[in-house]
Amino acid sequence: MNLTISGHHLEVTPALRNYVTSKLDRITRHFDQIVDIRVLLTVEKLKEKERRQRAECKIRVKGKDIFAGSSDEDLYAAVDKLCDVLDRKVISHSTRLQDHHHEAPKRLM
Repeated sequence: MNLTISGHHLEVTPALRNYVTSKLDRITRHFDQIVDIRVLLTVEKLKEKERRQRAECKIRVKGKDIFAGSSDEDLYAAVDKLCDVLDRKVISHSTRLQDHHHEAPKRLM
């Protein structure tokens, strides 16, 4: 699994990188067939009062891309919201992949 964490108008510090990777470990626990994870952390340069912190993530799994994004005034809170959304999406994707067909009952003669 490849993990890429990048920042836009922001320097990704080692503490922030460790926080994001620890949060993403929860997602990899639920679904182990993840090929690639790309995280983009952004500080939107609006007015000084209305600064928004955004966290976006794109997860590439076999046959599908899962995308989620969240924003908040605090970057750590945005990462928490992002991981909650991604966790729900990955769980629903993994349950769709399970085979729900039952074997036909065997006939007794």
